[in-house]
Amino acid sequence: MSRLNSSRRIQIDTSEPRYDDDGDETLDDVNAGLKSQPSNSNMTEDLDPFMGVKVRRKASRLRDYQGDYIDIQSRPHLMKILEKQGDRKVLFADKVIKFTGSGKMKRRILLITDFAIYIVDPETDALKRRIALAAVEKLCLSELSDNFFATIIPTEYDLLMASTRKTEIVTVLVDATKSASDYELEVALSNRFEYNAAAEVVKEVQFEEVEGGVKTRIAQK
Repeated sequence: MSRLNSSRRIQIDTSEPRYDDDGDETLDDVNAGLKSQPSNSNMTEDLDPFMGVKVRRKASRLRDYQGDYIDIQSRPHLMKILEKQGDRKVLFADKVIKFTGSGKMKRRILLITDFAIYIVDPETDALKRRIALAAVEKLCLSELSDNFFATIIPTEYDLLMASTRKTEIVTVLVDATKSASDYELEVALSNRFEYNAAAEVVKEVQFEEVEGGVKTRIAQK
């Protein structure tokens, strides 16, 4: 697995994720090709060639980070989850796409506080996972203009997600980790990286720049 440390700033992209009324997960730049699910555990997932591609406007590049994109104060169930864990300072809140160990996509709410990462099911308001920032070893993302990022947690299984606010999420996680522990979280940039999708499932994510966009491929090792 290629490991690159980089201090260069990733271009800011602030357009919002879009979710269909029927509950299907979509991003503005992720079209129907992403929704196909593998029917076999050994199958390679060929994702749409144009997924993860954003047309960036000048205004979007210059827009400041907002942090809370879902008005968490108006969502008592989310506040209750945080209070139960002793967390009150929310650094980031938004809807994302999470990839399961079997390759399915799930719509989730991602919360980042100064102590932990929370993954919440927006349909049931249930806390699906809490990850202490101290448990995160590094973040993996490509060098291209896609929306994917993997959070590597050596003591647990890893987390692959997609968000049009990837740059802001990475920035928040790096800053929060440094503030909490004076430890600088590694950000590994590579167009091919592995992550543990489940206890005994390792997958490789490959990115390739093609005409008009980025082709993303997820394959089980």
